[in-house]
Amino acid sequence: MKSQYIARVGVIAAAYAACTLVTMLFLGSLAWGPIQFRVSEALCVLALFTPAAVPGLTLGCVIANVANIVLSGTGMLGMLDVVFGSLATFLGALFTWKMRSRPLIALAGPVLANALIVPAYLPLLLQGIGFYTIPFTSISLDGSWGLMYLFGLVTTGAGEAVIMYVLGYPLQRSLANTPFMKRELAHMGTTAK
Repeated sequence: MKSQYIARVGVIAAAYAACTLVTMLFLGSLAWGPIQFRVSEALCVLALFTPAAVPGLTLGCVIANVANIVLSGTGMLGMLDVVFGSLATFLGALFTWKMRSRPLIALAGPVLANALIVPAYLPLLLQGIGFYTIPFTSISLDGSWGLMYLFGLVTTGAGEAVIMYVLGYPLQRSLANTPFMKRELAHMGTTAK
């Protein structure tokens, strides 16, 4: 049973990391920038089905964020995203697992965690890679952490909400209807809504 759990963690981590890197290839900075649509976050719905999703999604986020350091050249500033971005994914997935009996509420976990945590370090990361104003404005990032946090709170939260409810919720509904997931949920003694 332990090896099955570890295998699930690994598969989920690999799926999350791969989806994030594919998003970066096709959507560029939309997987990491000030306005984020990280498609891989839709996989947070897996936490509605298995506790292995919590460490799996977290590990996948760590892998993707480390890969981004190499691909984008953010250097040590990218470690902010590795640590705090992965913390946001962990907290969001954990909330989703804990609230799994109420999927629509559970999916708010990743939205809130990312909206509250990511904008706190995003100004430092953006300045480190050459952004000097709040995107779509002429407001300097220097000395305007509060405005940038508010901008990030809205844009990161909105992007995450779109991913979780437009992509994630239908994914959850589809997965819940598969014979495999029905069997797994019955084995765990729960049902999907």
